[in-house]
Amino acid sequence: MQKTVQSTSSKKVRSMATGGVIAALYVAVAMLIAPFGFTQIQFRVAEMFNHLIVFNKKYIVPIVLGVFVTNLFSPLGWYDLVFGVGQTLISLCAVILISRYIKGETARMIATTITFTFTMAIIAWELHLAFELPFFLTWFTCAVGEFVVLLAGIPIMKALNRRLHFKHLI
Repeated sequence: MQKTVQSTSSKKVRSMATGGVIAALYVAVAMLIAPFGFTQIQFRVAEMFNHLIVFNKKYIVPIVLGVFVTNLFSPLGWYDLVFGVGQTLISLCAVILISRYIKGETARMIATTITFTFTMAIIAWELHLAFELPFFLTWFTCAVGEFVVLLAGIPIMKALNRRLHFKHLI
């Protein structure tokens, strides 16, 4: 019995530590090119971590936490905390639901790419409210940046998964 309790406890600690590392990596990577992650041309390389949701739905917490901490540094202030974190949470939940009907990691990552690209309308709305930018043009530019980052992230995340085994990491 004691061995089971210890094993469960160490799994929880490992899961929390892994989640903390993922959140910290999101923040660190996002801050590398921060100016391009908060404007109407969204090119936040850390968004490729959104693909982790394909491997295990438990990644939702560290991804959302990483976005939240990153958005604390946003020049948009509370707008980015509400809209940015909200868009991520909505998109990740949608991907979890959609993934039930899609087989294969690559196909799920493509679904993640499409979902996040489409929901960049939320970020465009945020930028429209904050800066009075034209909604459809802003949605287009944000969506293109998100699409490029997530599409480029597919082979990177697949290669990392072969080494790290994301499904069992958290």
